[in-house]
Amino acid sequence: MKNLNVKLELICPLCHNYHYVEVNEDDLYAWEDGELTQKAFPYLSATEREQLISNLCPDCQKTIFGEEE
Repeated sequence: MKNLNVKLELICPLCHNYHYVEVNEDDLYAWEDGELTQKAFPYLSATEREQLISNLCPDCQKTIFGEEE
């Protein structure tokens, strides 16, 4: 597993709570340059990847999308 050395602070647009996702710096740069989220961060869960895409916290994701399988 890669070193998770960047802690991204996100604010949920629905509940306004802060949440965090840790990623590898090189992967973050690749994602910012257009790499697909699932390819840039294969080590993150689907919930964590959705946090990066939409900023929705895990609790709000459950409310909107239902429980993760």
